[in-house]
Amino acid sequence: VAGLGNYGLRGTRHNVGMEVLDRLARQLAVAKGWQMDKRCCADVALATAHGLELVLLKPRRFMNLNGLSVASAAEIYNFGPEDIYLVHDDLDKALGKVAIKLGGSAR
Repeated sequence: VAGLGNYGLRGTRHNVGMEVLDRLARQLAVAKGWQMDKRCCADVALATAHGLELVLLKPRRFMNLNGLSVASAAEIYNFGPEDIYLVHDDLDKALGKVAIKLGGSAR
């Protein structure tokens, strides 16, 4: 699960992906387990939920480069595209509205 945003710029709508990951890490009791992984330029926490092993990922790059961290992590942890969930803002949706979709575009 990758929380997208601009690393270090907390409190903005553009960083909602990272905020969600912080909350998820707290709920899964791994909030103190974040580690910087230089191989993918991201903070990573490992968790288990409902019998699934999860890799929580917060890229340490600007939003338009988050994909590099996600792609590196996918290679390191041997994930395919179907294993990856991205959490990000979407200015085309009303504030607070949540959607789950398969696939997407550059926007």
